[in-house]
Amino acid sequence: MTSSASIQPLASIVIASRESALAMWQARNIQQQLAELYPGTRISILGMTTKGDRILDKSLSKIGGKGLFVRELELALETGNADIAVHSMKDVPMVLPPGFEIAAITEREDPRDAFVSKHYRTLAELPAGSRVGTSSLRRESQIRARYPELVIEPLRGNLQTRLKRLDDGDFAAIILAAAGLKRLGLADRIASTLSPEECLPAPGQGALGIEYHAQRGDVAAMLGVLNHQATAACVRAERALSRALSGSCQLPLGAYAQSETGRIRLRGFVASPDGKQLISDELTGDAGNPEALGTQLAVRLRERGATEILAAMQLQV
Repeated sequence: MTSSASIQPLASIVIASRESALAMWQARNIQQQLAELYPGTRISILGMTTKGDRILDKSLSKIGGKGLFVRELELALETGNADIAVHSMKDVPMVLPPGFEIAAITEREDPRDAFVSKHYRTLAELPAGSRVGTSSLRRESQIRARYPELVIEPLRGNLQTRLKRLDDGDFAAIILAAAGLKRLGLADRIASTLSPEECLPAPGQGALGIEYHAQRGDVAAMLGVLNHQATAACVRAERALSRALSGSCQLPLGAYAQSETGRIRLRGFVASPDGKQLISDELTGDAGNPEALGTQLAVRLRERGATEILAAMQLQV
């Protein structure tokens, strides 16, 4: 982080956020950090319901992808109703609309996926035919590849809705992001966490991003202090890999980078939804150029067969 001493703070900042409990926790977290840095600035939160929150009877891959969680928030930035928007970076499209930028990426929470079940501790313990709920093609493809005997079914809704469906007996287990459970004080619901080797996370998973309209340089100056350089470099590498492979909710893709003393280790995979084809690889490179590392790994994945998987997915869309 850079110092905030030389920054001229604004009199007020409005944060746009989705209204789910997790999104509001994330917005309040950024609100608190900004309040500590700029005690003279009034900081408020504008809660909004996005299209992605309203449509719960269809999978994200069928209704337009994760961008549905951010478009209304970006409109609030564009019209001046809000100054910044707080997002889970895993929900941010790989290509931002013209005029929008990410000003800061904060330090990452646990990036792993969590196995949540009332009666079992791990995926390996589930009996054949057990129903597992997840909202992610990325998770689905990896679980199908390792545990083809399990039945993977779509699960939408906010965190509390998903947990209630598990508690009501709709599923033997569900897979959620560990970060969300931990942020809401629900870590005790985690039966176990899935290692990156078992289920590679989504690009940006566990990290928060702060978006602003590019014309608002005054806002960007205040936000840069919150940028966590190591996390930001890792997320940039992950997003570059996904972007180079046209990553979206329609594509089962994972990317996870770790910072290692000035270097970044980046792992990635592309798969068919049924998990029968899964191409994975990794690279280590300079943390000073994370986008180049992501692009290079995308090339290697294509050379190993990802291009054929991508082509088949395009035919199915």
